Amino acid sequence: MLHFFALWLLTALSFIITAYVVPGFQLTGLLPAMAAAAVFGFINALVRPILFLLTFPITVVTLGFFLLVLNAVCLLLASALTPGFEIKGFGSAVLGWIVLSVVSWGLNRLALAI
Repeated sequence: MLHFFALWLLTALSFIITAYVVPGFQLTGLLPAMAAAAVFGFINALVRPILFLLTFPITVVTLGFFLLVLNAVCLLLASALTPGFEIKGFGSAVLGWIVLSVVSWGLNRLALAI
């Protein structure tokens, strides 16, 4: 349970760092970041696999590049469901997803090293 809580906090910190780096990616504080991390995790666990199966033919035709669109849509959905978290535009969602992934990966690797 402690590992789950630590992962959630690291993801919330990733959201905060991404909000500082990406224009159009806005958070109003720590609580919205924690809520966004929880909602985004829920969407990635339940909604994204269904969307992936539905869009698999497009993903194959585009050699996987459609996954950028799919992940950006999931991030936009999380912003629509979370008060205090807003993404202004699809481009900000794509760039935000890329930065969020890199920052989250880095923080998780750092946490494993400690």
